[in-house]
Amino acid sequence: MPLRNDAALEFLLSRRSRPAKTLMAPAPSRDELMPLLTAAARTPDHGKLEPWRFIVIETPAMVRLAELTTKAGERLSKSPEDIAKGRSQFKLGQLAVAVVEVQKDSPKVPAIEQTYSAGAVCLALLNAALAAGWGANWLSGWVSHDAEFCAEAFGLASHERIAGLIHIATEASPPPERPRPDLAALTTWMAT
Repeated sequence: MPLRNDAALEFLLSRRSRPAKTLMAPAPSRDELMPLLTAAARTPDHGKLEPWRFIVIETPAMVRLAELTTKAGERLSKSPEDIAKGRSQFKLGQLAVAVVEVQKDSPKVPAIEQTYSAGAVCLALLNAALAAGWGANWLSGWVSHDAEFCAEAFGLASHERIAGLIHIATEASPPPERPRPDLAALTTWMAT
C-alpha cells in the first residue's frame, strides 16, 4: 500500500475556490507560476496526446480582453448586464491562465476523453495555485464559449476552445464555506 499523504488529503477535503472578484495584486510572477503549470501538466492524459495548452494572461492584456468582450457582447446582442459581467473577469483580473483544449486526431482516444483531460488540467491548476497559497478561481462564461471572440482574443484555431480561465492572485479575504453535495444522495454502491 502506498504511503498515506495526510496533508494532501486534508487540503483536498478543505479546498475552496476564491471568488475572482476578491483577488488582488500581487499575482504570481512568471517564475512562481511555472511550478503551478508543471503540476497542472501532470494531469491524466490517455494516449499522451497533451490535448491542451496554456495562455498566460497578464494584467496589461486584461484591458484589451475587456474591450473585446464589449465588442463581442454587442455583436451577440447580449444585455448590458451580461456584457458587464463578461467584462468584469478581465477588468478586475490580475493574472489568468487560459487552459485551451486542443482536439487531436486519434484512432484510440475519443474527443470526449480529450475534453476530460483539459478539464482535469483546469482543476489541477486551480488546486496547485490554492496549495501554493494563492487565491484562485476557475471561470468561463459566455465570452469564452464564443469562437469569434476566442479567435480574436487568443488566436485560437477551429479545433481549439477554452476549457477554463483560471484566475490566480492574492486572496483579499477568505470566502465563507458553502453547502456541499449530499454524498448519500449521489452515491450508489455496487457489491455484486
